[in-house]
Amino acid sequence: MTTYGSAVWKGGLKDGIGAISTKSGALKDHPYGFVARFEGGPGTNPEELIGAAHSGCFTMALSKILGDAGFTATEMNTKAEITLAQDGDGFTITKSHLTLRAKIPGIDEAKFKELAGMAEKGCPVSKVLNAQISLDAALV
Repeated sequence: MTTYGSAVWKGGLKDGIGAISTKSGALKDHPYGFVARFEGGPGTNPEELIGAAHSGCFTMALSKILGDAGFTATEMNTKAEITLAQDGDGFTITKSHLTLRAKIPGIDEAKFKELAGMAEKGCPVSKVLNAQISLDAALV
């Protein structure tokens, strides 16, 4: 499977404005910019989107792992807090902290923690947060 997200940017770093879209249309020309990213203003930012992707991916992975073990959650709520830190002259995502609250009939605490740990290590977004990045760039 291959899908995509896209971004358009106009202007400089602090005075510019961007728009993010997804193939599905879940986001269509959704605004983002410096103020949203670094000053808490309106709009979204890449780290927030990574948090949404990580929490969604992890929760789906855990749902599969639970099903394979004979359990079905009645509800799972996951939050991924993404930490962006200064790194020399730039910034680096240093951490994604997952917080899960789940209702799963019939499971004990030890089994729950074991299966959640498997999902945390196995979900594709967890893996990509530690992956090498490749780039194909061209001027048009």
